Amino acid sequence: MFVIVGLGNPGRQYEGTRHNIGYNVIDVLAEKHGIKVKDIKHKAIMGKGSVYGHKVFLVKPLTFMNLSGECVKRVIDYYKLNEKEELAVIVDDVNLEPGQIRMRVKGSDGGHNGLKNIIGHFGHDEFIRMKIGVGNKPAGYDLAGYVLGHFVGEERKVMEESVANAVAAIECMLEDGIDKAMNLHNKKV
Repeated sequence: MFVIVGLGNPGRQYEGTRHNIGYNVIDVLAEKHGIKVKDIKHKAIMGKGSVYGHKVFLVKPLTFMNLSGECVKRVIDYYKLNEKEELAVIVDDVNLEPGQIRMRVKGSDGGHNGLKNIIGHFGHDEFIRMKIGVGNKPAGYDLAGYVLGHFVGEERKVMEESVANAVAAIECMLEDGIDKAMNLHNKKV
């Protein structure tokens, strides 16, 4: 079993924002593989299914970004899974170029409050994370305002391609392992 968590904020006002790119990846992955993400439990919207024969839970926390660890820890504990081997978290990253994907098996939170909260709940940083670049905030912008802003113009097309690439990276990770997924998908745009 593998738990794939897309971080974001619940509510219509956050749909399509930079901070909700994790939710977007879960939605596209679920649609592609016929997984219904509609069960509300463990402070999340969840769906259970399979991706190319690999059993997965797809999870969209309802705790808001900064408290994501509450949900993720509950899911891992309830199903008695090992987060070091059976968890992947998808987040936005303002330090990467728009559309760039970077997968890692451990590492710091990089200033991302959702990752920081998950690391705090587990007491370590050893779980797979996929960061999707949304670009750095323009001069004069507030960081919170930027990540809670919507993609516009050409940015929207780049991010749609990025979401498709993220789904392919997750499928590769499940089929061929994290090392191959990192080798194939950790590239600059």
